[in-house]
Amino acid sequence: MFLKHKASGKLVEVLGLRDLFNPLHEALVGRYHAGEELQDPEQFRKADLLFCSGEPLPKCWTDVHYRDDEAFHHYRLNP
Repeated sequence: MFLKHKASGKLVEVLGLRDLFNPLHEALVGRYHAGEELQDPEQFRKADLLFCSGEPLPKCWTDVHYRDDEAFHHYRLNP
């Protein structure tokens, strides 16, 4: 899977999809996809990455508490 690095606009090949999908992990292993030679893997913060279309990553991949409001709202209504 490829994402775009916000600051540079370069494509990043994601090497650790589990890290990408896990909201507890703030970073993932990937490598820039540039030039003819394979680049060395490095750590990328998920906050610095976007989809190639420019859309941000989904909250369920970046925020472990993305559904807390829904859960607590339901609990408050039905104690």
